[in-house]
Amino acid sequence: MNHQIFVTLLHDTIALTTILNPFAAASIMISMLSPAVPATILPTAKKATLTVLIASLITLFAGEVIFHFFGINIASIKVIGGVILMLIAINMAYGQGAKNRHTPEEQAEAQEKEDISIVPLGIPILFGPGVIATIVVLSHNDSVAYGKPISYALVTTAIVLASVTTYIVLRYAGLLQKALGVTGMKILTRIMGLIVGAIAAQFLVGGVKALWRILNG
Repeated sequence: MNHQIFVTLLHDTIALTTILNPFAAASIMISMLSPAVPATILPTAKKATLTVLIASLITLFAGEVIFHFFGINIASIKVIGGVILMLIAINMAYGQGAKNRHTPEEQAEAQEKEDISIVPLGIPILFGPGVIATIVVLSHNDSVAYGKPISYALVTTAIVLASVTTYIVLRYAGLLQKALGVTGMKILTRIMGLIVGAIAAQFLVGGVKALWRILNG
């Protein structure tokens, strides 16, 4: 594999994994499941991960087409995606994790249901607006550098790797929480928040530059 392509794949995988923020989602899953035991965690982790995988692949292959249909250019997506990611990063930096991705009403409704894996765990706690914007922007950036076929292959692989990582974290959420404790989970969330913030800054700067070029002909 070409070194530059490998670096791009690594960047895309890290970007998607940090924005999905499975550690924060794992904490929320444990708080929602009653009881939070392997028998309930395993099927929930599987369904939530499958939801993320399917939603991500649909976004990859149809997202940019839909945005073009509504006349939204990629530069605008980069800017608003950067803003969304920056807000997520700020919440993560304060240790709030996925708090901004779901409402108290959604959490209350989820606790009344037997299955929380698809809603709200899969969507919107794991797969939210930030992930949508990230997938579309990464796909566009990769296609500019390598062309559409390689771009789809790279982002698809990144999505699969990020989904596998998410499944592992959710699957062993109970053990992770016992091993790391609340403080450890929050430290990881803060570190991931810094990475998301850096990605958000790249999106914002790239989007503003592109819009400036468009406006100035």
